[in-house]
Amino acid sequence: RRAQAVCIPAIHLHMTAATMQVSQKDFEKAQEQLKLLKKDPGNETKLKLYALFKQATEGRCSSPKPGMLDFVKKAKWDAWNSLGNLSQDNAREKYTELVSSLVSAESADQKKDASLGESGHDGYETILVTTKNHITKIMFNRPDKKNAINRKMYREIIRALEEAGKDDSTIAVITGNGDYYSSGNDLSNFTNIQAGEVKKMAEDGAELLKEFVDHFIDFPKPLIAVVNGPAIGICVTLLGLCDIVYASDRATFHCPFSQLGQSPEGCSSYLFPKIMGSAKANEILLFNKKLTAAEACAQGLVTEVFPDRTFQREVWERLEAYASLPKNSLAVSKQMLRSMEKEKLHAVNSKECEVLKERWLSDECLNAIVSFFQKKSKL
Repeated sequence: RRAQAVCIPAIHLHMTAATMQVSQKDFEKAQEQLKLLKKDPGNETKLKLYALFKQATEGRCSSPKPGMLDFVKKAKWDAWNSLGNLSQDNAREKYTELVSSLVSAESADQKKDASLGESGHDGYETILVTTKNHITKIMFNRPDKKNAINRKMYREIIRALEEAGKDDSTIAVITGNGDYYSSGNDLSNFTNIQAGEVKKMAEDGAELLKEFVDHFIDFPKPLIAVVNGPAIGICVTLLGLCDIVYASDRATFHCPFSQLGQSPEGCSSYLFPKIMGSAKANEILLFNKKLTAAEACAQGLVTEVFPDRTFQREVWERLEAYASLPKNSLAVSKQMLRSMEKEKLHAVNSKECEVLKERWLSDECLNAIVSFFQKKSKL
């Protein structure tokens, strides 16, 4: 009996210490979750949160009562003082529970909104296409491959652009799923090709690329790139054909064409010097210079850069505001702006694809790609 009497309190104390430790960890996590809430919980709830936070971190209210005319401070003092002798542990627990309930409620609302307002487009394997709030979103969806673009994805993006150009949306958005925006061409497109098929591969590839870029040139509505992470190759060059480019501050922009024995595409040989000047464009297109998001913005390739922590919230709030503008007015204005150079852009695209076809058939290009895979296999 004595052994039990000694043992039980010891276990109780151990469990209490663990609970307090977890409670403090959850309390800190709740503070971070509160910052991420998109909806204002209301003044009454904010006063409760303030009071519980002060009680949890400082204990019972000990500050002097504010004057009657200092309404804000008095409301905060009253809320804190009303907690009386509530322990700091209990205050942490109640604070954490209240934040958790707010997060759960907002999540449920978002799911409800999504089920009511967002429509998915079926029949895609490599991309996700949805329409909501007059915005059609085309999302690269090969996150395990860093959203590298294979032939199937090329064709699916072409189809998605055709559908988005005709649907009821006001604007279209292109973005990536996961850590990468896109790592560009999937170089496995160049593997497993028999010796006698190289010429056909180059011809088919150039034709597919030309059609792909043509769809960006001809897209009739505002097209906005939301660059959520690193972008490489074709997904960088196409940014010159987008109407607005928003980037997370963790995004980078890299065109390793000469490194792979290839040449520019996506109309970048014309648009990049026009956007940033010849000297800066040469660093990127000839000498493989990788840009940070801030550098890309300074050189005019990116419209605006956002902190990664708030990137999605800030950008989508802005896009929803754009999508509420008169649809036909935006489309007419976009087409007028593009019409001035559309013929030139198509000519540049054709020329770039012809040069790329020659590059793909060259020993220099094939050797560079083989060297790339050999280096990759050693990592």
